[in-house]
Amino acid sequence: MRDFYPEIEPYDSGMLDVGDGQQMYWETSGNPDGKPVVFLHGGPGAGTSPTQRRLFDPEKYRIVLLDQRGCGRSTPHVSAPDADLSTNTTWHLVADIERLREHLGIDRWQVLGGSWGSSLALAYAETHPERVTEIILRGIFTLRRIELDWFYEGGAAALFPDLWEGFIAPVPEAERSHLIAAYSRLLNDPDPEVHRPAAIAWSRWESSTITLLPQEETIARFTEPDYAVAFARIENHYFMNGGWWEEGQLIRDSVKLHDIPAVIVQGRYDACTPPMTAWDLHKAWPQADFRMIPDAGHAFDEPGVRDALIEATDRFAG
Repeated sequence: MRDFYPEIEPYDSGMLDVGDGQQMYWETSGNPDGKPVVFLHGGPGAGTSPTQRRLFDPEKYRIVLLDQRGCGRSTPHVSAPDADLSTNTTWHLVADIERLREHLGIDRWQVLGGSWGSSLALAYAETHPERVTEIILRGIFTLRRIELDWFYEGGAAALFPDLWEGFIAPVPEAERSHLIAAYSRLLNDPDPEVHRPAAIAWSRWESSTITLLPQEETIARFTEPDYAVAFARIENHYFMNGGWWEEGQLIRDSVKLHDIPAVIVQGRYDACTPPMTAWDLHKAWPQADFRMIPDAGHAFDEPGVRDALIEATDRFAG
């Protein structure tokens, strides 16, 4: 069993003006002369955490983390009452990643993304394959209708009927046939008495189900009101728009990545992004090393998933 690498602090960080009035937080840690890698966080809207630096050997990697538009330490934060999500789309984020690569003077880098980060990693790599040395993906999510319906429209309620009651509680009964759309109305209501309880319910549902066993610390972090509002609003915004790509596009276009070394890591009991999507990607991209972890859920810090990710980063460290 592999443990995380020791805790480290960034040696550099900043706010990058990516246009549209958006300032994106970024940081670099590890070895300034090491192999560049960019970590793409989930959600969308989850932001980065210090533990994510610890997936990489700090003596061998130049580790780049960023907070995507509207969340984490990036500004303006989507928890603000007048938050504008019109310039927060996948393709804005892909352009932001490229702008950061250029800003840091990096020619090519490894890309690691989990959950929504796997979606963004695929979108970025399929747009800029010449800039990617290797790809590591975890908890595969591509925003297909079947994936969204499973987790947000009632499929996963079969596993978590008790938690599901909390998720649907803020939604009037007449609107429960289309929960993502109903939540869009609630989350974008300017009244905090409306959007805040909805955001907390949305975030509690997700944070309670992403690990094989519940983690109270994770649930508490996700349900902190400002975090929850930004997280839920951004996620719902992306889901309402299907990621701004065609249904199935990310898996279909993985043919563009067949020459790039890659590892796909999937928890067998991932209730948030079930193995069906990772399996479909594996079939479309057989060149990638596929790892099904038999005793894990969705989170990157569960032991089997953590071990597989660190094995992959060690393998690609050069």
